[in-house]
Amino acid sequence: MITRFLKLFAVASVATLMAACTAPVKNIDYSAFKASKPRSIVVLPPLNESPDTNATYGLLSRVTVPLAESGYYVLPVALVDETFRQNGLTVAGDIHSVPVAKLKDIFGADAALYIIITQYGTKYMVIDSATIVTADAKLVDLTNGDTLWTGHASASSNEGGNNGGGGIIGALVTAAVKQIINSATDQGYNVAGTASARLLSAGTPGGILYGPRSPKYGTD
Repeated sequence: MITRFLKLFAVASVATLMAACTAPVKNIDYSAFKASKPRSIVVLPPLNESPDTNATYGLLSRVTVPLAESGYYVLPVALVDETFRQNGLTVAGDIHSVPVAKLKDIFGADAALYIIITQYGTKYMVIDSATIVTADAKLVDLTNGDTLWTGHASASSNEGGNNGGGGIIGALVTAAVKQIINSATDQGYNVAGTASARLLSAGTPGGILYGPRSPKYGTD
């Protein structure tokens, strides 16, 4: 009876995980995005709603590559972060409240990217464990404050994986070991790279448009 319950729980956990990683794509109105034609983006430190204190900078360090590969100039995130610190702003919530006109004056970027992290870290699920990163993003025109695009993405360390053999006891031991390793090595940093790519890469369903530095600019 116990074995059957654990198997059912495992199936439910996998189904929940797959649902979290594949959110339905909504219809997006790109008219404001196309009219704005942003060339440069300042990424604000992500607002962390997860219990993991590594989340903000774990994800922030992975956002530049997909944005740059999509054709945008991204202000160096370390420089942006230090600029906020020099002005007494060290909390992401306070930074997200800065008026867009002020951000425009300070950084001169065309748009700002606001990110909210809802999940970051390793979860223990009885006979397995997984590191999950989930985030929402919003691109805002710094000239008029218009929202140009919103997106959502999630990634998990268990995608495409399985528990293998060894029975229930083996699965429990494997899950415990995985959780220790994932937590000790900040596996969230690696998973954040996948989540960032899904969230901020152009040419994907519901994703941002190609920027002016991309050879595909204007084709989407």
